Amino acid sequence: MRKNLPYRAWFYFRTGYATYLAFMMAIINTMVTVYYLAINQVPELKIIFPSFTVWAIFIALIVGPLGVFVGWLHLKRTPAYRSEAEVSAEANPYFYKLPPGYWREALAPAILELLSLNLKVLNKETLTESEVNSLKNLQKKLQVLIDGGFVGQPRRMSAIE
Repeated sequence: MRKNLPYRAWFYFRTGYATYLAFMMAIINTMVTVYYLAINQVPELKIIFPSFTVWAIFIALIVGPLGVFVGWLHLKRTPAYRSEAEVSAEANPYFYKLPPGYWREALAPAILELLSLNLKVLNKETLTESEVNSLKNLQKKLQVLIDGGFVGQPRRMSAIE
């Protein structure tokens, strides 16, 4: 954890700054700039927006719902979000290994134990060699995951190691 602390801090900084601080500053900057450099200089627009407060209320009523709609489009109707999720999946090591916690400590060992017990019960029946090998292969993969290793082949293994 200590060796990752600078990276975690950098991630938290980028998230907080980009999501909240820079975002809010950009909104305020755009509102002030547009009002005082454009609207304030055009008499016809000054009639519609006589004060900065009226402009700010207008922006809040129009840009807020518009932002929600564009965000919805981004997530639900364009391939952009799917592409972002795909890139994140390629870089996320937990798409190819068990995450720490209850998956590694409880669920995967329980699945592995059930698989072992099923093998013992099923051995009384006639299993084909390929079925036995398939179950043993699953056992090995689960044990690798429990031990903290990878299964499958991440596209960007060098980024995960």
